Amino acid sequence: MTDAPAPLRLFNSLTRSLEEFVPVHPGEARVYSCGPTVYNYPHIGNMRAYVFADTLGRTLSFKGYKLTHVINITDVGHLTDDADAGEDKLEKAAAERAQSIWDIARHYTEAYWADVKALNIRQPAHWSIATDYVPAMIDFAQAIADRHCYELDGGLYFDTTTVAHYGSLARVGTDEGESRIDPVEGKRHAADFAIWRKTPAGETRQMEWDSPWGRGAPGWHLECSVMSEALLGFPFDIHTGGIDHREIHHPNEIAQNQARSCSDASGARFWMHNNFLVERSGKMSKSSGEFLRVQLLIDKGYHPLAYRLMCLQAHYRSELEFSWEGLGAALTRLKRLVMAIQKLRDALDRGATRIGNKKAEHLTRLVLDQFEPALCDDLNTPVAIKVLEDLVGLGSAPIDVILEIVEGMDRVLGLSLLSLTRADLRIRPKAATITEEEIEATLARRKEARAAKDFATSDTLRDELIAAGVEVMDGDPLGWDWRLGE
Repeated sequence: MTDAPAPLRLFNSLTRSLEEFVPVHPGEARVYSCGPTVYNYPHIGNMRAYVFADTLGRTLSFKGYKLTHVINITDVGHLTDDADAGEDKLEKAAAERAQSIWDIARHYTEAYWADVKALNIRQPAHWSIATDYVPAMIDFAQAIADRHCYELDGGLYFDTTTVAHYGSLARVGTDEGESRIDPVEGKRHAADFAIWRKTPAGETRQMEWDSPWGRGAPGWHLECSVMSEALLGFPFDIHTGGIDHREIHHPNEIAQNQARSCSDASGARFWMHNNFLVERSGKMSKSSGEFLRVQLLIDKGYHPLAYRLMCLQAHYRSELEFSWEGLGAALTRLKRLVMAIQKLRDALDRGATRIGNKKAEHLTRLVLDQFEPALCDDLNTPVAIKVLEDLVGLGSAPIDVILEIVEGMDRVLGLSLLSLTRADLRIRPKAATITEEEIEATLARRKEARAAKDFATSDTLRDELIAAGVEVMDGDPLGWDWRLGE
């Protein structure tokens, strides 16, 4: 066993290496996470980024840091190709739906927040809304314009050659580099990007503001630099996002931060990125119609925390393949944990024997010497979950201590293990027509028929349930009596 807590080591995309986390401000951890562009519902691949960021924040809290976490809401400035061409995603969505852009943003922000709640993602210290910071964005752009920017007919552009090591985060200029920037006529260099986009002559946008470079809207990259500086200060500790942000968005943020600070500083000490969620049928794309949303999982009868567990079963830097079979397996694993913990709680309620403090302390240290090092090894949640399962399976261990440690572990994993019940995990698929009360009543009649050895009636009732989409789970080792099909 170790005598001191394991140091927290995190993978820094900027250096492509594991580094020990040492906070900028002693005892504090300041984290900024790139939030959603609220022009449509988030798909489950988008939500993997927030499960990762939440797990990071929970780990920092577990390690004793005072956490300040900021997640932004992009309601302006994000173009349809993520670079400098195409339409603003919010403007395009509003035109297609013939709605106010403000109504579009509000609706999809609330939908995103509902998914955050469903996945038990903790509320950040700040939800920063991009449009609230437009005046600050104009001030920021003015502060760097003379030395780092130039004007074109389309707006104000950032000259990427004016900062050191542009694109190093994305490995631009190497075989590893993947960034792509669509051409815009008049740009000095291919990688230059928009700081402010003028409204084209003859057009009127729903979201536009006056600026020294004409009426228009900020570039997508500007907002994160402005809001992270305003709410966390430069430098801050950690900036998170999906791995796709590593190629364009975050290098451009870093360039702006360098210009603002008149140094090579990137704004954040650590840049951390989760890998993609892969879905082979193509339903991860929002252009596919019924794309994969958290609500769709619920509609098909899967508890959203099964998806959270599915994410935690893979390391955040690994690709994760989504399948309904995989989600079902995660749900079964969650059921096993919930049932095992409930048995421990029931035993404790019955007055099960507890043991002395010395042995309890030994058990606590033994577990934390496995669980904490797993978390400190770049958030190795697959190992941490296995340690939790091993703890719950210790049949001869003191129940009160086990439950206390489980509660501490779950504060990091966020699976609500001490509050979930069997009833919570039995979600009724949207397409089902039979009610749970009808299922339970039919099962009770079937149980009576079996007890009376009236197997003909028992089989008939079972067939009725199957016809209604109910799978009767006789002999299920989990003791789950039934489940509704998708």
